[in-house]
Order: sequence, then structure tokens, then C-alpha cells
Amino acid sequence: MAYFAYVLRSLTTGRLYKGHCSNPVQRLGQHNSGVTKSTKNRGPWELVYQEELDTRAQAVARERFFKSGQGRQSLKRLLEGKQRP
Repeated sequence: MAYFAYVLRSLTTGRLYKGHCSNPVQRLGQHNSGVTKSTKNRGPWELVYQEELDTRAQAVARERFFKSGQGRQSLKRLLEGKQRP
């Protein structure tokens, strides 16, 4: 089973949410339907980045990295390369 570290962007505020899961599409649906307390009142959300990893531990570590100062800078560079014109 593959695991993913993922990043969502709020379409209303522009803020980012970082997480990990085994199915990013299903997880996005959970965030947008209000199932997840931490994102319930800040959506709707769009999936802006996902990274496939071999183990849950790796996905958790990558999520933690994205939440760190260095990780936020790295994520900003990743997302700037993916911006729409």
C-alpha cells in the first residue's frame, strides 16, 4: 500500500493545509464535506500537491517536514513551479 503526503489550498483564504493519507482524492472529499474538524470551516479545498511514499512513517515524516520552516520554503518553491498562468 502506498501512502501520500499532500497539500491542500483553501479556495476562500488561500491558506495551505498539510497532511498524509493512503488515498488523497478520498481525503480531499472528506475535507470538503466537513468530516475533518481541523478544516471544516475553512474550505472548499483543492489538492495542490501530493507525494507518494512507501510507508506511513515516511508520509508522516514528510508532512512534518512541510510544517517546518525549511519545509515551508521548500513547498513554496515546489508550488511556484506549478502555478497556473
